[in-house]
Amino acid sequence: MKKALITGITGQDGSYLSELLLEKGYEVHGIIRRSSSFNTGRIIHLFRDIHETENRFLLHYGDLTDGSRLERLIESIAPDEVYNLAAQSHVRISFDEPIYTANVDALGMLRLLEAVRTVFGSTHVRFYQASSSEMFGIAPTPQNEKTPFHPRSPYACAKAYAYYQVINYREGYNLHASNGVLFNHESPRRGETFVTRKITRGLARILAGKDKKLYLGNLDAKRDWGYAKDYVEAMWLILQQEAPDDYVIATGESRSVKDFLDEAAGLVGLNWHDVIEIDERYFRPTEVDLLLGDATKAREKLGWKPKVNFSDLVRLMMKADLEEQGLGSKYPL
Repeated sequence: MKKALITGITGQDGSYLSELLLEKGYEVHGIIRRSSSFNTGRIIHLFRDIHETENRFLLHYGDLTDGSRLERLIESIAPDEVYNLAAQSHVRISFDEPIYTANVDALGMLRLLEAVRTVFGSTHVRFYQASSSEMFGIAPTPQNEKTPFHPRSPYACAKAYAYYQVINYREGYNLHASNGVLFNHESPRRGETFVTRKITRGLARILAGKDKKLYLGNLDAKRDWGYAKDYVEAMWLILQQEAPDDYVIATGESRSVKDFLDEAAGLVGLNWHDVIEIDERYFRPTEVDLLLGDATKAREKLGWKPKVNFSDLVRLMMKADLEEQGLGSKYPL
C-alpha cells in the first residue's frame, strides 16, 4: 500500500486530493496546524467514511515553519509521495503579510524538501510542489512551461522561489521533485475570501435576505478558471511519471470576474449591478490583468484534460451555496 503525505490537507485541494488517493487505495497522512478551533470541515467526512478497522486517513500536527518537526514526520511516516499544498494562498493578503507569506510559501517548501532529502536522499520519495500561475504575472499569453515569470505580488515571488528550488534539488540531488503550475481552480470548497466563492456565497446570502450588498475589487481581471477536482488528478498524474518534470495545468480559456458575475447572477435571475459595490481596498498594489494557460504538455504527456467547463463550474458553486442558505428548492440548478 502506497503512503502519501499532504500538507495543506484541510484546504480545498487537500480535501479533493485526499479523496482521490483514498479511492486509489493509498494510506493518506496529512499535516495540520494546531488551532483552538476546528479547521477540518472539508475533510471531516473522510473520518466517517472509512471503516474503523481500515484506518487509512491520519492527521499529524506540524507546520512548514518548523523544519525539525517536518523531518521527524517524514522519518516516521516514510511516505512514497509528498504533496506540498500548504501556503498562505491569498494574493491580496500577501501584500499585507509579505514576510509571513515568504516564510511559509518559499522557505516552508524548502524546509519540507530538505527534510525529504535529509531523511531519504534521492531514493523512492516523489515530491510535488503546488506552484501557481501567479508567477507569470504580466508575461505574454498563452503561458506555458517556457514562458518567463514576471511575478507581481509577494505571494507570486515566494512561489517562484519555491519553483526554482524544486528544480535545483531535482538537478542537484537527483530527487523526483516536480512542479505543477496550476492556474486558478475553484469549487464549492473554495475559501470564502476568494473572489469566485465570495461571489456565489454573497449572491446566495443576498437572495436569502441576509445581506444587501456584495463588495468586490477589480471586475476586469481575467483568469483561467478550472475545477479543483480535475486539477488534483493532474497532481497525482505528475507523480506517476517515471521522470520528474514541470507542468502547466489549465483550461486554455480566460474569463473576467465580470464574466463570472454574469454567469452566477444569471442562474438565479439577479441583476448584479443592483447589489455589487466596488471597494478599492480589494485592489492590489500591482495587478495581474490576464492569465491564460497552455496545458499542451500535460495533455500530451500526462493524458490530462479538464472535464468541467466554466459554466458548469459556476453552476456547481452556485448550487452548493444556495443549498447552504436553504434555497436549493427555490432555485433548482
